[in-house]
Amino acid sequence: MATYGYVRVSDVTQNEDRQIIAMTELSIPQSQIFTDKISGKDFERPAYKLLTQKLNHGDLIYIKSIDRLGRNYDEVQNQWRLLTKDQGVDIAVIDMPLLDTRNGKDLMGTFIADIVLQILSFVAQSERETIRRRQAEGIAAAKARGVCFGRPIIKPPENFGIMVKQWERGKLPISEILLQTGLKEATFYRRLREWRLSNCK
Repeated sequence: MATYGYVRVSDVTQNEDRQIIAMTELSIPQSQIFTDKISGKDFERPAYKLLTQKLNHGDLIYIKSIDRLGRNYDEVQNQWRLLTKDQGVDIAVIDMPLLDTRNGKDLMGTFIADIVLQILSFVAQSERETIRRRQAEGIAAAKARGVCFGRPIIKPPENFGIMVKQWERGKLPISEILLQTGLKEATFYRRLREWRLSNCK
């Protein structure tokens, strides 16, 4: 029987140290701790896939909390069933001792674990949907206040037309225009097209 740890944070800016410490306190070797830095919305994760390929019947996986496994209610339920029922792997959730498939292998133990899993995975998905809704509300509120998202638009200076005419006559190099306006070359040509169109009217 091999023992593994699975660690997940939502992105590269988050710190996984707390989960790693919990795994090392259980004497899980670093080589057997698999870490993903990716959203928990689904199970398309490189480290998780690699871990499941290594698993054999009777192996044990530790996770810090159920939301580290995933935040999609249906997906968590499905993966739990695949691991424990189909592959015969045990799972232990460190923060929730009731979710340890090594305990209570009888009907009552399995029944309790299933109920706890359903509640916790439902809560995990609810939290994810709440976060997503708050983000959408925050973006909508910011837009209502006039906050712009994305790269700021650099407008050409008022004398852009004069500069263009000098450039067309070969009197002003494009490098000097880019330096004076702060435009990138691709942006300059885009603004040039816009300027020509507006002056054709």
